[in-house]
Amino acid sequence: MFAPHGANSSAGGMMAVGRLGRQRGVGMLAGLLWLAGCGQAQYPATPVLRMGLAQPVLDLDPRRGGDAASARVARLLYSRLIDLDATYQPRPAAADWQQLDTLHYRLTLRQPVPRFGDGSRLVAADVVATYRAVLDPAAASPLRAELGPLASVHATADGQIDFTLSQPDALFPGRLTLGILPARCAGSVSATPPCHYDGSGPFALETLTADRVRLRRRSDDLGLEFQVVPDPTVRVLKLLRGELDLLQNDLPPELLRELGRRPGVQVVRAAGSSYHYLGFNLADPVTGDLRVRQAVAHAIDREALVRYLLAGAAVPAGSVLPPGHYAAARLLPYEYDPALARRLLAEAGLNSPRLVYKTSTDPVRIRIATALQAQLAAAGIRVQVQSHEWGSFFGDVRAGRFQLYSLAWVGIRQPDALRHIFHSGSLPPGGANRGRFANPAVDALLDAAARTSGERQAALYRQAQITVHEALPYVPLWYEDNVYVARAGVRGYMLRPDGAYDALEFTEPPHARDSD
Repeated sequence: MFAPHGANSSAGGMMAVGRLGRQRGVGMLAGLLWLAGCGQAQYPATPVLRMGLAQPVLDLDPRRGGDAASARVARLLYSRLIDLDATYQPRPAAADWQQLDTLHYRLTLRQPVPRFGDGSRLVAADVVATYRAVLDPAAASPLRAELGPLASVHATADGQIDFTLSQPDALFPGRLTLGILPARCAGSVSATPPCHYDGSGPFALETLTADRVRLRRRSDDLGLEFQVVPDPTVRVLKLLRGELDLLQNDLPPELLRELGRRPGVQVVRAAGSSYHYLGFNLADPVTGDLRVRQAVAHAIDREALVRYLLAGAAVPAGSVLPPGHYAAARLLPYEYDPALARRLLAEAGLNSPRLVYKTSTDPVRIRIATALQAQLAAAGIRVQVQSHEWGSFFGDVRAGRFQLYSLAWVGIRQPDALRHIFHSGSLPPGGANRGRFANPAVDALLDAAARTSGERQAALYRQAQITVHEALPYVPLWYEDNVYVARAGVRGYMLRPDGAYDALEFTEPPHARDSD
């Protein structure tokens, strides 16, 4: 059942999709470039860097977590005790740590201590209040599971915090990446803005609306504005007219190709680690049948999708853990085999089943959904695509109101994220097991991994990934490349594999002298 894709697995229908996309792209860009040339580049009266987003920023509260756009912007607002380096190992950020014994860690705030928006210093009481807010069962924070066996947190001295575990956890320092709030704001998860958006990170929040987020860089008072522009063509048009300075990801290949030929525009690519997948609801009587999930997996030609829809700017995905992670398992892909998919459906007693596939209104995601719909139809699976604005779509996914959906995991670094996503005890809202996956073997492997360390722990996580892959709560799709497009005057921006916006702390905006 598992075998590598064949070199000749591209479907003729996907070639038609590719040609159609290219034809539309050329016409679209011709009109777009004409419009862009009708006006002069616009520059704000005060220094500001403007970035276009495909999705709205829903929640910047670090105690609640959430969607990728919100998490990336939130990282700019809050200091963290610990961060993870490029090899996914913990390193000091706002604090150093020492392990007192197997159940006790002591964190000491580093100098100079960050300051909140009101000028007050980040102190031990702020750390304690923030972590206790997430630990509080009444808060039902989805981040509670990410803190592992953390039992209590106490301030023991000025700038010193002790964390006590209920059982040993070799990964614990790497869990302390939560953004820190001032104690006056952290006591209630229902606290209202702006208090609970007051951080001590490199940026301060000025305004937050449904379609715009305005930050101020503390080091030089530069304005940073995120504008929500769902349509990629409109985002590009705004960039060419000088209404936006920087875009990242969520752009169709034909737009990127044309932008790469245009003077005065930077197009930079780098390998990404965001894991794109197709998710199933295992509580549903149809998608809960393993044979149906296997049929879907065998009906998808990922190589064709990557080649024609993503212009080759992705690599087929295996594990949720990013490429190169020390605990990532080597997973053999499901072979593209529509005939086998039909046989599996027949074994399940289903003749041309009908499934509902939910996605967002982003045009790139709709295009991918439509291509998947065509591939599944060729294997006898009728798919109805339903696209919803981001908040409604993501709400349905978290609530389990779906049969099929597609999303991406971004920023996965700790291997016990597998527990947060696949353990039967990680159902929402306390976890991210959105498909209601329950597998005793997977639970046992993840539980055992939590009790050990080193290579033994990594081996258990690898076996858990293999078992998950066989049970198919997700069909892995691909890891998309990251790409940014910027006006010529933008300097200092760098792509990260996880797509985070951290480099904005050092990015320079364009100025009038850089006019294109």
